[in-house]
Amino acid sequence: MQQRVTIIGLGVTNLEVSTAFYIEKFGWKKMKSSNEHISFFQLNGLLLSLYPKDKLAEDATVDPTGSGFKAFTLAYNTHSKEEVDEIITNLAFKGVKVVKQPEHVFWGGYSGYIADPDENLWEIAYNPFLALDADGNTIEEA
Repeated sequence: MQQRVTIIGLGVTNLEVSTAFYIEKFGWKKMKSSNEHISFFQLNGLLLSLYPKDKLAEDATVDPTGSGFKAFTLAYNTHSKEEVDEIITNLAFKGVKVVKQPEHVFWGGYSGYIADPDENLWEIAYNPFLALDADGNTIEEA
């Protein structure tokens, strides 16, 4: 199996509300392949899909109930600590729930957390040990 991810699929409670969140709060553009049943966002090298939680659970043949910490986070890495502060401040201004204000963290970076309408956690982070190209893609330094 190749070492890659093609799509990150998030099961959402309300597709319209969640789609609007990513468009209005993050400023992302929905792909033309989206429809009334699913929303796609092209990211750098992979897709984010939003799909009704109950339908996603049905497709996977699992129980859709559950609450609390989902045991995963999504991360948006930046080029600087200042960019982390700027993004979190901008999202808070737009009414996004800030779960943790940016701070220096134990692993040597700087990060904070926000939540989307379904409480999916996004870490907004600067990692001085992770090189990014101009488009925000991770690169292996020689």
